[in-house]
Amino acid sequence: MPSDLRPNVGAHIVDGKSLSLDIQHEVANEVSALKERGIEPRLAVVIAGDDPASHVYVRNKERACERCGILSTRIDMPATSTLEEIVEVVEGLNADSSIHGILVQSPAPEGVDELKIASSILPQKDVDGFHPVNLGRLVHGETEGLLPCTPSGVMRILHSSGVKIEGTKAVVLGRSRIVGMPMALMLAQKGSDATVTIAHSRTEGVESICNEADILVAAVGSAHMVEKHWVKPGAFVVDVGISRVAGRLAGDVSPEVSEIAGWLTPVPGGVGPMTIAMLMGNTLKAAELQMV
Repeated sequence: MPSDLRPNVGAHIVDGKSLSLDIQHEVANEVSALKERGIEPRLAVVIAGDDPASHVYVRNKERACERCGILSTRIDMPATSTLEEIVEVVEGLNADSSIHGILVQSPAPEGVDELKIASSILPQKDVDGFHPVNLGRLVHGETEGLLPCTPSGVMRILHSSGVKIEGTKAVVLGRSRIVGMPMALMLAQKGSDATVTIAHSRTEGVESICNEADILVAAVGSAHMVEKHWVKPGAFVVDVGISRVAGRLAGDVSPEVSEIAGWLTPVPGGVGPMTIAMLMGNTLKAAELQMV
């Protein structure tokens, strides 16, 4: 284990809310400077359906926009919306020069292909970072573009902790295009230089693989899947997953992991606020890219 990882003295609980607000303050200052040049960043959020959690997430994004001085436009669509109808709305936003960032809130209505929605957004307005062009740039090692928000937030958490990533063994639980795969790429890219293993539902011996990790990122969506004996003493454990258990939010990581980990991100209050902060940063970046 690298010497700068914490010994087993109980986990330091990472305050994602505080770090998120610090980042949003930085974004607000840069937005103010941009407005002085006549550019007002604007984010458009499309939400189709009545999923309560999705509406909460959208409200949180709207509040973050207010804190950062970013204008926000919300387009509500019925749960019966088709792919064609959603893409038509997206294409209208693509053509609107006053809109710098476009986000279609997940989940999409049943049967609607989210990848096709993501692909319909102009890459320079894709503030979620899910367009194949933006993901392709990440594969090529480009880090200055619009990157997926949750993995970017995790990287910011790791860097802010002061932990040395270079040379560590990192394990990413989950292989989604939204979190798992881009997370692995960011950890392995030049400048981070972790040695990364991706584990998933077909991985054999997942417990022993996780037990070797200096950095463990759990992004599965299975409540309390990662148990205490899965975790290496002193490891940095990042809990991305979110589920509901008995009406309460729960992450992928069991609470007992705090007894052995060096650092642990809580659910709620860990990665979630950081995802929103990175979204604000991407909206600012999108506005800057479209000035060129």
